[in-house]
Amino acid sequence: MLPTIPTLLQIFVLTLAPETVTSHYNYNNYYNFSSSSSSPSSAPVQSEWRPAHATYYAASDPRDAVGGACGYGDLVKAGYGQATVGLSEALFERGQICGACFELRCVEDLRWCIPGTSIIVTVTNFCAPNYGFTPDGGGHCNPPNKHFVLPIEAFEKIAIWKAGNMPVQYRRIKCRKEGGVRFAIDGSGIFISVLISNVAGAGDIVGVKIKGSRTGWLPMGRNWGQNWHINADLKSQPLSFEVTSSDGLTVTSYNVAPKNWSYGQTFEGKQFES
Repeated sequence: MLPTIPTLLQIFVLTLAPETVTSHYNYNNYYNFSSSSSSPSSAPVQSEWRPAHATYYAASDPRDAVGGACGYGDLVKAGYGQATVGLSEALFERGQICGACFELRCVEDLRWCIPGTSIIVTVTNFCAPNYGFTPDGGGHCNPPNKHFVLPIEAFEKIAIWKAGNMPVQYRRIKCRKEGGVRFAIDGSGIFISVLISNVAGAGDIVGVKIKGSRTGWLPMGRNWGQNWHINADLKSQPLSFEVTSSDGLTVTSYNVAPKNWSYGQTFEGKQFES
C-alpha cells in the first residue's frame, strides 16, 4: 500500500497585527539575498524575470512540521528552514519540480515593497486550487495563475505583510546546499521508499536507481514528491544510488548505506555542483 499524501497547502487571508508576528529562525542560515544572474548554461536557469503573485501563511502553521506535498517532513529538521515555497498548479508540475530553487523579488507596489531585496526559496509544497473562487477573485492558486505561497518570515524579507496578494517577479536559479544529497530510507519488507533531499544544482530529481552489492542497477519509481520506491529484497547489502536531475546531470554515490542499514535511517551521498 502506498503512503498517504499529506494535506496540501491552502492560502490564508491573514489579519495579524505587526506585533504578533515573530521569527524563531536565524535568517542568515536560511536566506540568500544575492541577486547575481550568472550561472552555468547547463542549469535550468531562466535568465529573464517573469511575473507572478505571492501570499503568505502564519509562522506557527503546523504544515511546516508535516512537510507538505513534496514529502520532506519537518522542514527545519530537513535543513530547509523558512526559505521554502508552495507553488500553484501552473508551476508545480505534479511534484516533479519539488526541490527546485527560485529567486523572488517584489515589484510594482512601492507602498509595500522593500527596495533592493530578493529571496531564494526551495519548492517544498503545493498550493491547491480553490474553484469556489475565480482566478482573479480569490482563487489565487487556480490555473492559469502563477502563484507562490511563502512563510511569513520569507514574505517579510521582500514586502510589508499588509501587502496581501503581492505582485512579484521570479526566476529559476541553481540551488546551493551544504553537505551531500540525503537519502532517507523507509518501508517494510521488500518495499523500499527513499526520500531524496538537500539536492544542489537543478534541485529537482527526474530519475533514481538503486543498487545492492548482489544486484545490478534497479530503477526506482516516483511515489510522490521526491519520494522514490521499489519492491526488491536489498537487506544485508550496502546500497548505492544513481540520481539524475532535471538538467540531465547524474551523480552516483557508491555504498552510501552500509550492509546493516535499517528502515528509518538517513544517509548522505555525493552532491551536484552548485
